Amino acid sequence: MAVFRFLDDYGSYIAVAIFVLASGTDKLDGYVARKYNQITNLGKLLDPLADKLLISVALIMMVQSGMIASWAAVLMIGREFVITGLRMIASAQGIALAADKFGKWKMVAQVVAIVAVMLENVPFQWFTSVRVDQALMLLAVWMTLASGMHYLIKNFKALKLNET
Repeated sequence: MAVFRFLDDYGSYIAVAIFVLASGTDKLDGYVARKYNQITNLGKLLDPLADKLLISVALIMMVQSGMIASWAAVLMIGREFVITGLRMIASAQGIALAADKFGKWKMVAQVVAIVAVMLENVPFQWFTSVRVDQALMLLAVWMTLASGMHYLIKNFKALKLNET
């Protein structure tokens, strides 16, 4: 059937387009919320969760397909669990911990790396034998861990963990 041949030939490009579109809606959502002054504590909590779900699903599917090493996905998804846990503790104390610029840069690095891996090193393979997609994934892992440490250090003292 023609539809299946189309998906075989162009399925990865369609997946990339959907992933990029879904990633872009995050930027659009933030813009609209700021423009119309619709920023809420619930939005501050749910927006990062949606980002984490998008990235986590992509990473899990890439591990399943053998496109990336499982340790990379575990480190990136593990960081998200830690930060989400910190946000939940803060929320229970009435504190809303918003994302910072390092978290946003991390998200961009993850999206770029995931897209590069999904495209299986195209167009880089035409210019070099270096696996640029894998190098971008390593950079994304590093930025994920570094931004997580920054976020923990920045926000840990704001929590009242010793009070009962």
